[in-house]
Amino acid sequence: RFTDASKRYFGAVYEKLGITLKDEHVRGESFYNPALAETANELERLDVAKIDQGALCVFLPEFKGREGELVPLIVRKQDGGFGYAATDLAALRFRVGELKGTRLLYVVGSPQQQHLAMVFATARRAGWLPERVRAEHVAFGSVLGTDRKLLRTRSGDSPRLIELLDEAVELAAAAIREKNPDLPAEDNARVAREIGIGAIKYADLSSERIKDYIFDWSRMLSFEGNTGPYLQYAHARISSILRKAGDDDTELREAFEAGKLPSRLHARLEDPKERALALELLDFAGAVQLTGASLQPHRLCTYLYELASKYTAFYESCPVLRAPTPELRDARLVLCAATRRTLSLGLALLGIGAPERM
Repeated sequence: RFTDASKRYFGAVYEKLGITLKDEHVRGESFYNPALAETANELERLDVAKIDQGALCVFLPEFKGREGELVPLIVRKQDGGFGYAATDLAALRFRVGELKGTRLLYVVGSPQQQHLAMVFATARRAGWLPERVRAEHVAFGSVLGTDRKLLRTRSGDSPRLIELLDEAVELAAAAIREKNPDLPAEDNARVAREIGIGAIKYADLSSERIKDYIFDWSRMLSFEGNTGPYLQYAHARISSILRKAGDDDTELREAFEAGKLPSRLHARLEDPKERALALELLDFAGAVQLTGASLQPHRLCTYLYELASKYTAFYESCPVLRAPTPELRDARLVLCAATRRTLSLGLALLGIGAPERM
């Protein structure tokens, strides 16, 4: 009953967050129970594990205690029971052997660093983790309250995530009503979900994941600084400019809708703010690749913030719709369109919506 109740709750949270995990993707620890004895016996047969004081242990020379003694990874306890090590090893064997995984990401708190390192090293020695497969510990820090104290779920003092998500949406809706009271109620509700949920996601992802961060509503929902709403507002502002341009020019509207450049583009970008924005756009692929390789989403967040900041500097310095010449107007509109598409794609990679009106 506990498991079913948990799944229902997780499912509700996932739906609000736009996470695509379903029940069929979940394998609880009990799924691996039938494989635990076989896993332990195989380690013993391979001479990777040995009996020590009645327990089956793996001793690896690279893992030592303070006094230089070897630290054991206990696979089977003295009483014949199995702990986390046995389950983790059985799961790893299944993920490589049955699921054919080639990159295994363990998103687990940083205190488990040594445990997972020992599990990976044991699996390598047993031949269950071949060189073509990468197993990586994606460690993360803690979430602190504004009092800089750890938010503890088990104590019951901290609010549940689903309540935080609902509150974020409510606060975002109030902020939107204040900034844009003419926005229809249906649009306000949709945009509030994108901003509220996006603000929490961005606050989490924009921090270096190994470090602690403070859960602070005023900072998360701010439209200034390195926040989700700031990036979303930049996207909405560009969308407004392109709408106005498209209303006056069929060719431009059709070109932007098709993701293409208008055929009459001839002007050069010579203003320093134009060039800075164009050069920043060229770095997008590198930022995405670095984020994927390092498993550090804050790198993509930092890139998107820099892009939005350079766009703001460009917008304030270089008139777009009132550019001195039609050619320069088109060139700057294309720069706007490229920035909007990059912001939209970058936010989508972070699981964050990009509203066109705010």
